[in-house]
Amino acid sequence: MTIHMETRAAWDRIAPGYDRNVTPTHMWLGNEGLRRAGLRAGMRFLDVAAGSGALGIPAARLGARVLATDQSAVMLERLEERARQEGLAIETRVMDGHALELDDDSFDMAGSQFGVMLFADMPRGIREMARVVRPGGRVLMNVYGDPREIEFFALFVRAIQSVRPGFTGPPMDPPPLPFQLQDPRKLRRELAAAGLRDVEVETITETLEFQTGKELWDWLIWSNPIVETVLGGLSLENRERDAIRHALETLVRDRAGGDGSAALTNPINIGVGTK
Repeated sequence: MTIHMETRAAWDRIAPGYDRNVTPTHMWLGNEGLRRAGLRAGMRFLDVAAGSGALGIPAARLGARVLATDQSAVMLERLEERARQEGLAIETRVMDGHALELDDDSFDMAGSQFGVMLFADMPRGIREMARVVRPGGRVLMNVYGDPREIEFFALFVRAIQSVRPGFTGPPMDPPPLPFQLQDPRKLRRELAAAGLRDVEVETITETLEFQTGKELWDWLIWSNPIVETVLGGLSLENRERDAIRHALETLVRDRAGGDGSAALTNPINIGVGTK
């Protein structure tokens, strides 16, 4: 097992907040990907970098036999609790998605939602998913599209600019890991390079709703260790962090208008290939 201890510790640390704030918002997307990939009851499904279950839980609801893997044991504990609450049987194993400790050709489908896209060696992660899928089986990838069209990201940048006017966002050349598959053509190439055929990539729109700026702040802070890395790199004083949170309150309130919630959209690339 070659899990990077520092990375695992970072995900362990945010797991409770991720499970509370983020996972429920992405269940809909998990369903969308699984529907396009053709998951059916009785199939053996592997969820790679599963987090606390935004893909694996919907797969189990559809009747699949699910193995959820992640480098973070704390994330998998949260997933197990979600499964118990719904009466779902999901097997979990701590595992490095770069080197899955699983036999070749042993699953009907492998999927990853906002997981393998974060890997430092993302192509290797996709190759591993393809390796463990049987001939005729499918690989599913749900990943972020163009960051310029991600509205929660735009509001985050605007809030930071309220205290650091020169901030334009994290460097995009090369793009941060969450956006390394933003181009649908690249996702298609990577799936094909892993030996998959009949590759299809569709860009859909996900909508996230936030009642308050605090809700969006918590969602952002707990969504990925990279967010705190961005904030940490700015060496913000406490008063500046408070000002960013206040700016988010204003931005969300203005976006919500009079109906009480701000609907923020973002593009998602759904890629499916057949072995």
